[in-house]
Amino acid sequence: MQAGGFSMGRTAYQHYIPPNFGYVENDLYRCGQPNELNFPFMEKLGLRCIVWLAPEEPNQNVMNFVDDQEIQLHHLGVLESGNASDPITEDMILEAFNLILDKRNHPMAIMCNIGRHRTGTVVGCLRKLQRWNLASIFEEYRRFAGPKVRLLNEQFIELFDTDLVRIPVDPPEWL
Repeated sequence: MQAGGFSMGRTAYQHYIPPNFGYVENDLYRCGQPNELNFPFMEKLGLRCIVWLAPEEPNQNVMNFVDDQEIQLHHLGVLESGNASDPITEDMILEAFNLILDKRNHPMAIMCNIGRHRTGTVVGCLRKLQRWNLASIFEEYRRFAGPKVRLLNEQFIELFDTDLVRIPVDPPEWL
């Protein structure tokens, strides 16, 4: 075994995780936009689906990776205003939940450019749906947001109405 990777015969393979990567639940991950160095790690996850929350398309290298791996990409982040700093909308959260709560889409990754704000808001709303207490939800959001915490996102999570979410007949076991 070598630090930072594993050894198979004479060839060592390095696996670098994407920015703000995290394990959310079984077969559900979060991260920022990966780059070429992250693709071997991402490939090991066996993703079926990516929920992309940023207003702009992923870069061409990510699009090529998604095509090569036959991953479904759902671009939910398109905003009418086009302003990347606009907060995520309730409709976007509900559309993301329709995908996240469908086990047929797993393994899945929730992504935006850096994996902080939009991804953090979706995960925070998921935690609220799982009946986590707000202090724990905000601690997780702040851990990934770092010094760039957005109070509007925390307020959105706090006020999010979980009764709007349609729970599938056969939900994931972690719900």
